[in-house]
Amino acid sequence: MRLDKYLTEMGIGSRSEVKQGIRKGFVKVNGMPAARPELKVTEEDEVTWKGTPVIFVEYEYIMLNKPAGVISATEDARERTVLDLIKNCSRKDLFPVGRLDKDTEGLLLLTNDGDLAHRLLSPKHHVSKIYYAKVDGVMTERDIRLFKEGLKVDDSLTALPANLTILKTDENSSEIQLEIYEGKFHQVKRMVHAVGKEVVYLKRLSMGSLLLDETLEPGAYRPLTSAEVEGLYAE
Repeated sequence: MRLDKYLTEMGIGSRSEVKQGIRKGFVKVNGMPAARPELKVTEEDEVTWKGTPVIFVEYEYIMLNKPAGVISATEDARERTVLDLIKNCSRKDLFPVGRLDKDTEGLLLLTNDGDLAHRLLSPKHHVSKIYYAKVDGVMTERDIRLFKEGLKVDDSLTALPANLTILKTDENSSEIQLEIYEGKFHQVKRMVHAVGKEVVYLKRLSMGSLLLDETLEPGAYRPLTSAEVEGLYAE
């Protein structure tokens, strides 16, 4: 890999800024000044910028406990995005794998690994996603059966069979857990609405084998472990 590409991908600056820095002597490779942007380097080389090591990371995987009030996007002129929450990362090309609504909380994977994202989002893989929801209205055994059969939500969506678990009910409300195998727009809210109730709070608990780390407060994040990444690739 070219030295300027290496440094640009690690977020040191734009390609032109990195080239200027190289010419000014800011960069050393294996302890020796590097004067040429096109110098070839590998992950085995020791690269420093102004004396600080720059360690190359090809792929990065971050688990975020998404809070309400931020959008699942890489950038937005008006809204705060999930990437605005990530302050300590190696890659500058991270993106959210799938989307959670602005008012939805919970598990969101951020990565620059397009192959893994495709694997998790592709309809043919039917990766499980589990949500916890508070519902205005009383969910019933009939709803469990309808969800299990594959609910006709509206003219544009008949959902795949889903597993509804009723955790708690009272006179006017319910708490549920719902496992779905696709990720259509507003799907959980639309499914609940189709049986005459409304979601008032929604949180994603898992995506495939990846479980939300409940020690993460809303807005907090951590890198995935190697075992967690391997588990997702096994989906």
